[in-house]
Amino acid sequence: MENHKKILIVDDDDDIRDIIHLILQGEGYEVSELADGHSVNSTVDDFHPDVILLDVMLGDMDGRDICRELKLAPDTEGIPIIMVSASHKQEVLKDGGCRANDYLAKPFDIDDLIQKVGFYAAA
Repeated sequence: MENHKKILIVDDDDDIRDIIHLILQGEGYEVSELADGHSVNSTVDDFHPDVILLDVMLGDMDGRDICRELKLAPDTEGIPIIMVSASHKQEVLKDGGCRANDYLAKPFDIDDLIQKVGFYAAA
């Protein structure tokens, strides 16, 4: 059953993006993905995601900076952002002051991913 909710994945790891894409597509989400943070704003404007999965370390960019920018903009402040990181320390999120809605550590549990995305997509 299609739920027509849109999820944007921003991660520089091709394998992680592919896995998350397949999982969420299998759950009925419409999924778009980016390999870096350079076009996040334009993609958000065009795609209108209901939830953003955003990697903390995006090569030459810090996902926390992107998160903070999105949370400060009136048009995007209400979009739930789940930060994804190989670090298991929640302080990683607090250091950047990005006001992310949630956190997912790599390697992630598939059920945890589905539960978190479902929770924020339903909000």
